[in-house]
Amino acid sequence: MRILSGIQPSGVLHIGNYLGMMRPAIALQAEGEAFYFIADYHALTSLKDPATLRENGRRAAIDFLACGLDPERAALFRQSDVPQVTELAWILSTIAPMGLLERAHSYKDKIARGMSASAGLFTYPVLMAADILIYDSDIVPVGKDQKQHIEITRDLAVKMNETYGEIFKLPEPRIQAATETVPGVDGQKMSKSYGNTIDIFGDEKAMRKQVMNIVTDSSPVEAAKDPDKSTIFQLYSLFATSEETAAMGEAFRGGGTGYGDFKKQLFAKLWDHFEPMRKHREELLRDKLYLDNVLSRGAQCANEAADKVMARVRAAVGL
Repeated sequence: MRILSGIQPSGVLHIGNYLGMMRPAIALQAEGEAFYFIADYHALTSLKDPATLRENGRRAAIDFLACGLDPERAALFRQSDVPQVTELAWILSTIAPMGLLERAHSYKDKIARGMSASAGLFTYPVLMAADILIYDSDIVPVGKDQKQHIEITRDLAVKMNETYGEIFKLPEPRIQAATETVPGVDGQKMSKSYGNTIDIFGDEKAMRKQVMNIVTDSSPVEAAKDPDKSTIFQLYSLFATSEETAAMGEAFRGGGTGYGDFKKQLFAKLWDHFEPMRKHREELLRDKLYLDNVLSRGAQCANEAADKVMARVRAAVGL
């Protein structure tokens, strides 16, 4: 079984990335052959500074490794180190119905948030389909909000198979339920584009400030509070044990504790959770060649897989 997932290096990685993509992906590397890529082509739709893009890409890779990705069990590489993916994206675009792309939720959402309506943003699902199909992927772990992209990928694969013969296998989504339950400091879904994130490898002062900035209502200290409506409680429950979560829930409902104290408990939980990963990250950074070697080996593995698929595609379409 081949597993495929990617993450955009459009900013510093945060706990939404960790819970929604990184932790599930790391767990899945034990189930099959894993291919994980840094989606720098995709990031070009929103990030226009080349130095920042390169730095973000390297940081995303080292963060992934620090969180537990094992390069002996999973290939980690930059999307742009496999140029065949853009060739496949073009071929897929020649059979992609306009109506299919016009129905893509992510395009509408991003335009509504003020992003420029570029051709790249509109055809984003086609490039994502190429990312998935070019490695003969079986399983793609995604959040519920990304399920439509897998459906589009399957639609394009079916259309190619109907037009040119059996070329592609149809990938299956592995829905990660936690993705849709990671709120940002303002209560919306945690996202770099919303500026509401808590970074996983920020320094202690920065992480504390982000946690203390979580938006709350005006309930006084002595008042009972509803944990189910609290961003603090939701975030805490994603990292705490069931006993710890139950205890905080009781403290919310019992009154006598202010939101500031709950935020301090959340910060302590987050800081402790990522402590081993921070130490591992520091160790990885001491070897200046380690990351380059990991990415080089990952790219070689990915290119070998992509070449096999592209040989089928090129022969099928007449190139």
